[in-house]
Amino acid sequence: MPKHYFVYQKLEDLREDARRLQIDLPLVDDREEIRSIFARPVEIKSRDGRRWRVGNSFAIHPMEGCDGELDGNPGELTFRRYRRFGSGGAKLIWFEACAVVPEGRANPRQLWIHPGSAKRLEALLKACREAHRQESGASDDLVTVLQLTHSGRYSFEKPRVAYRHPVLDCFPAVNSVTLPLRETAPEVVSDEYLAALEDRFAAAATLAREIGFDGVDLKMTHGYLLSELMSARSRPGIYGGPLENRARFALDVIEKIRQQAGDDYLLAVRLGVFDGIPYGVSGEDSAGVPRAVPRPYEFGFGVDPYDPSRMDLTEPLRFIGWLEKAGVRLLNVSMGIPYVNPHISRPFEKPVEGSYETPEHPLFGVARHFAATAEIQKAHPDFAVVGTGYSWLRHFLIHAGAANLKLHRTTFVGLGRAVLAYPTLPRDALAKGELDPLRTCKTLSYCTYLMRAKSHPLGQFPTGCPPFDKEGYGAIIKQARAVARKPAQEER
Repeated sequence: MPKHYFVYQKLEDLREDARRLQIDLPLVDDREEIRSIFARPVEIKSRDGRRWRVGNSFAIHPMEGCDGELDGNPGELTFRRYRRFGSGGAKLIWFEACAVVPEGRANPRQLWIHPGSAKRLEALLKACREAHRQESGASDDLVTVLQLTHSGRYSFEKPRVAYRHPVLDCFPAVNSVTLPLRETAPEVVSDEYLAALEDRFAAAATLAREIGFDGVDLKMTHGYLLSELMSARSRPGIYGGPLENRARFALDVIEKIRQQAGDDYLLAVRLGVFDGIPYGVSGEDSAGVPRAVPRPYEFGFGVDPYDPSRMDLTEPLRFIGWLEKAGVRLLNVSMGIPYVNPHISRPFEKPVEGSYETPEHPLFGVARHFAATAEIQKAHPDFAVVGTGYSWLRHFLIHAGAANLKLHRTTFVGLGRAVLAYPTLPRDALAKGELDPLRTCKTLSYCTYLMRAKSHPLGQFPTGCPPFDKEGYGAIIKQARAVARKPAQEER
């Protein structure tokens, strides 16, 4: 039977368990203090002195809804999600990953930014802003960022990788159920392809500015192409080997965006600062076990090569310094590869079906996120940093978030799954200094289940929160489960 970890009735229960586990978990108790901490505005400054005023310290993470159209345009559920985000109260909204080329989409319903989708993306942005204005009275202190991506080895049509990986080339997912075991290794992208892709990113960023976004983000996390380039030590040529080469693509793209979109455009990066190592499901039970990897392990970013389960921020901190110097002003800290080590990316109570039970108490995963963000914020005090890893804490997440803000361990508290379940979470925290325990995300992985469900007429089920948003996703998850049961029934 899976173990239940979140058993806390009171904040002191959580605090005591953190002490027992020897985990550093600062918490703010007072509701009025929580309100005042989150309500304080944040100012982000550009290279030329321009300032973006963000009205509070809540941020919405970029979360793919897998609900776009086949041509890359946003769909009706996409509009529904962003209206809910807009009216939810957060003042920094990070729009989900948009592919910059069609072959870089992770699924056939991922958003894709191109001239043919610009009009609908503009309408999506306006709908979000209008929902925010109607709820808040104004939207001039709402900042919006569009994430740009290439899905690399996780592209649905033709996977492309930065280099040969001794494990992921064969086992692209935890147990090779959600993705097939590969008999042949995917194509390694050429230097020529990457050079041309730099220009596609810059063109997409310029189009995003024309659409009306305040800035763009390079998605450099979760094992996608730009993330994988950061660990491409074994890759020959100008994009592999030493850190300077591995950072080349991102720094080139940032410079090209500045040249084409201007110095007064907000540049952001969502960076995976610790890849970890791939995990699988134990053959004896459902426990998560690390896969065998070579040592020294030269295939991860932010890892100790001689103990790759241990985080080492030496290279990430160097790279972040280069990003800041290049003009990036906003950093979203992430980690892990959700396809192969989801307990690192998203500490959970219950795994997605077919995956493993968490190999550690989820509080260790939460603390790992907090510690990495705190170390980065301390090294770069003027950088606007978005922290991650809050959802598992449920209604106590604002107590931890307020403490991290108060101690200058982060600039923003980022929310992902938590606002799929509870879209008005920021608004309630700002108004009352507390959350409704009956509405908070329980990290039961239903959203991930839908994201991994591919047996849909369009090749992908939309993803959301079926337990807390039955109106939007109740029928969808029933359909996904019925389709998943059908092959087993046919076999009988």
